[in-house]
Amino acid sequence: MYDLNAQTTQSMLATDNRLQGRAARRVRLARRGVGLLAGALLALFVAGCASTSKTPTSTAKAPALTPEQQSLNVESFDYAWTTIRDRHWDAEMGGLDWEAVRDELRPRVAGATTMRAARGAMGEMIERLGKSHFAVIPNEAYKALGSTTESGVRDGTTGIDARVIDDQMLVTSILPGSPADQAGVKLGWAFVKIDDKDVAAQIETLRRELADNPRLEYILDASAVRRTLGAIGDTVSVSFLTGDDEMIDLELTFVQQRGRKYQFGHLPAGYVWIETRLLDQNVGYIAFNNFMDPARLMPAFNNAMKSFKGADGVIIDLRGNGGGIGAMAMGMAGWLVTEKSLYLGTLKTRETELKLIVSPRLNAFTGPAAVLVDGMSGSSSEFLAGGLQDMGRAQIVGTRTVGAALPSAIEKLPNGDGFQYAFGNYVSAGGKELEGDGVSPDIEVAHTREALLQGRDLVLEAALEWIQNQ
Repeated sequence: MYDLNAQTTQSMLATDNRLQGRAARRVRLARRGVGLLAGALLALFVAGCASTSKTPTSTAKAPALTPEQQSLNVESFDYAWTTIRDRHWDAEMGGLDWEAVRDELRPRVAGATTMRAARGAMGEMIERLGKSHFAVIPNEAYKALGSTTESGVRDGTTGIDARVIDDQMLVTSILPGSPADQAGVKLGWAFVKIDDKDVAAQIETLRRELADNPRLEYILDASAVRRTLGAIGDTVSVSFLTGDDEMIDLELTFVQQRGRKYQFGHLPAGYVWIETRLLDQNVGYIAFNNFMDPARLMPAFNNAMKSFKGADGVIIDLRGNGGGIGAMAMGMAGWLVTEKSLYLGTLKTRETELKLIVSPRLNAFTGPAAVLVDGMSGSSSEFLAGGLQDMGRAQIVGTRTVGAALPSAIEKLPNGDGFQYAFGNYVSAGGKELEGDGVSPDIEVAHTREALLQGRDLVLEAALEWIQNQ
């Protein structure tokens, strides 16, 4: 969600520090009164649509705001500032002079003549907090999922997932039967150009402009994922560097993304999918892209766990999973524990503390379990991985998670934009604050281009080896 999911290359490539800083910090949305929600999925498209009126390839000038729109922007700023002041879990806000932030930035909102300028000032206010799960989501995002393409919404994919590895944007997975698969794209191929734009230069720009950003690696990976998405029916020209170091130019068509379209509360719509299978090593495997659409996702997860009763182990793949509804993590964890009174962690607000209790499932799986994570695993993924790690119930394999683990809510502002704010802190069962730090894997292993070109997934291999050695 998700933005978690919709995307646009242009915003992620913008060199404005404030825009990119906000992109790095927002990871998922939720709404008040629905329970625990969090996630990095939205970072993929919320960051991308932080200013949908901004289209670098166009000379069109944004329309000037009317006096009424300016007034609504000021009202929205005041509402967001007050909500953060009243709902932030730390009454002292880490020593930040919140009154001074308002006095500095409110006049900029009042004087803004474009929505981009008004959102920029509001975004700077949020950036001063230095935390994930605070964001202003442009109203346009709900109409176009963060897309700035002429063709409309970015519901399309070529079937490629990508990450930045050693400053190369590499193909890390290919959906069978997708346009990329049919065109012969292989794992480990490096993106050289996308629609004549030099990918290496874009990566270099991000590294230079965001050198001090603690979530730089996340931004790089998120930008890589977003560049693989577009409007259904559109085409994209891609130049790849193959495993033989040969250049190959392909024209790929965007088709509908995998999974079922789903919308939750004030969140823009996104796609939810789950994949389950029994691997050749008699190890159950479950992968899903976010913790949303519980009416469909939870039964599929439950059925898979039931079918793995006789397996030698279970792997839950949370790589690239930005999070979602936290209660789902509690339900999933119940399949791996038999002891009562265990909990994933504690949600701490200004007034209360709430433990995320795990209820053991009937016929829970008691064999070895591994959870796969990477730098794009956030929020509820971190709740589940970190909690199972603290319980000693699962081996965490991969790379450190993003460290965006705050429960949040989302509301609509008077000007029509969405407003996400965190209202609590999250501490793992082992007493660790995951925000800004993430979950450190028990077995640290990452993709390499050499292994990908051989068709190998080193992270999955490491998990299988660990299970077989138990």
